[in-house]
Amino acid sequence: MALKRITAPTLLVVSLVEAKAHLRVDVSDDDDLITACIHSATALAEQYTNRAIAPQTWELTLDAFPTAFELTRTPVTSITSITYAAEADGADTTLSSSLYTLDAADDFGPAYVVPAFDTTWPTPREQVNAVRLRYVAGWADAASVPYGVKAWIKLMVGAMYDNRMAEGPRQTHTLGFADRLLDSVKVHYA
Repeated sequence: MALKRITAPTLLVVSLVEAKAHLRVDVSDDDDLITACIHSATALAEQYTNRAIAPQTWELTLDAFPTAFELTRTPVTSITSITYAAEADGADTTLSSSLYTLDAADDFGPAYVVPAFDTTWPTPREQVNAVRLRYVAGWADAASVPYGVKAWIKLMVGAMYDNRMAEGPRQTHTLGFADRLLDSVKVHYA
């Protein structure tokens, strides 16, 4: 089993304007640095919460069809495709979207893809990486991202902007409390 990001997010869920207002920065000299901090803080938030925050495409690869696909980057907004190596000749075959259902109802766990009612998965060729499910995960736009996540990103951008070295004399505080802002959206796995 392998999970690979195919398309990285391009949307900034905290805009440069919002970050500069939070930092009280009025000049454009550090715009590139602040933008890099926004991207880094968003990536850290994704790592901490086990979620996709901005829209991005993922591919799950398996050797065979499972009972249910477990999609661990949520929120899942759509299934792009399910393809498999045909049993007879190994040709890539795309499964019709009418043959499966997305169950993304649980906000605090993984999403699942299961066979549609009264259907079963086809039998793929017995080979490594015979089945691939590609999907889009992440909140649709910046307005949909929970405020706590955005607040956390702003705090991390501030910490990165103010403390540009791994260690230094200016670093007199920690932001451990800030992680509590992400707890309400953190995905937990059994």
